[in-house]
Amino acid sequence: MSRESQAHEADHGQGDPGLYEYAFLAGGGRRVVECALVALIERGTLSMRAARVRTVRAEQPAHPIELALVAVCSRSRSVKDVVEVLMDCPEMDELAHRLVLDGLLHRRRRRPTRAGRRLLAAATSSRSGIPAYVLEGPTELARGPVQYGLLSAQPIPEGLGRRLLRLGRALDNSDSDATTDAGSAHSCGSGSGGGGD
Repeated sequence: MSRESQAHEADHGQGDPGLYEYAFLAGGGRRVVECALVALIERGTLSMRAARVRTVRAEQPAHPIELALVAVCSRSRSVKDVVEVLMDCPEMDELAHRLVLDGLLHRRRRRPTRAGRRLLAAATSSRSGIPAYVLEGPTELARGPVQYGLLSAQPIPEGLGRRLLRLGRALDNSDSDATTDAGSAHSCGSGSGGGGD
């Protein structure tokens, strides 16, 4: 049995999902890292300033995800780097594997199964002691440096960059067309207005 499985059973009882399991079902590995960051900052183990995070107090957390996070943040790192490193760590793979074995997550796509979606829906409707940011993400945190740091590390949705570029070009083209049309309308208007008097 892995350390993570032992910690999971000790903290939550076998088969009873914990905070990080709900976080994975709600938002994947990124949400797990965000929740671990919040937990360790609240306990005073980590400090976040200007979207950078570092360990400020020695602690050996029981949960393997938190333990990996403390190790990664031994020196100051950007939140974005921390999220990228931990999303691909063995501890995250173990967490996902356990959810797959429990029938809550698809093996390849790492998306919740029907049972996983039902469990998540039940947790969302009952709010049984699960903080809103676990289920909904960092937008549910109080405004401040932690929320800012986590939101600044959010990736731009796929395809959004290209759409914004196209929109920018379209606006540039419409501005230049409007300027050209206004210029020609102005010259035509003044010429015809002068001829009519």
